[in-house]
Amino acid sequence: MGLIKRIASVVGRLLLMAVIFGAGWGVARVGIGSAVEPSSLTELENQFRTRMQNTSLIGQFTVDGSDNPGGMSDRYDIAGVEKVGEDRWRFDVRMQHANVDVTLPVAVPMVWVGDTPIIMMSDFNIPGIGAFTARVFVHGDRYAGTWESSAVGVGGLMYGSIESTNDNDPDESKADEAP
Repeated sequence: MGLIKRIASVVGRLLLMAVIFGAGWGVARVGIGSAVEPSSLTELENQFRTRMQNTSLIGQFTVDGSDNPGGMSDRYDIAGVEKVGEDRWRFDVRMQHANVDVTLPVAVPMVWVGDTPIIMMSDFNIPGIGAFTARVFVHGDRYAGTWESSAVGVGGLMYGSIESTNDNDPDESKADEAP
């Protein structure tokens, strides 16, 4: 009986180590861990991080072959954005489109072309939603791009405006100040 208990104990410890390793790998993979120190960001990266705090991407998405060429409403409420790796940024986002309404941190690959950030997802799994390939660029107060769902086999376009949701927007508060 003692041998069985020792074997069960060893197997239990191995399973616990595997679960801990898997959890650590999962956290690192989705970028939920530590953010890059803001002081180490380039000027463009810091401007992007600051610009995207408390914003909403409000627009449309189309589905290829759909009877609605103008698209359907799309909304992404972004609480914050942080760089979490060399080319990975975490968006703390609430996504609302079609029958999806979910809030989660999503760490996506992003590259810069000149002064323009481009999200570059390829068969990227968004927990609870599915795998997507997308190329979305941000320029000024607008975003646009293409998307494709490998699970459903459809794709289309997405586009819209970026609006501040911060009630304490410094530009607005200055307008309220007396001269």
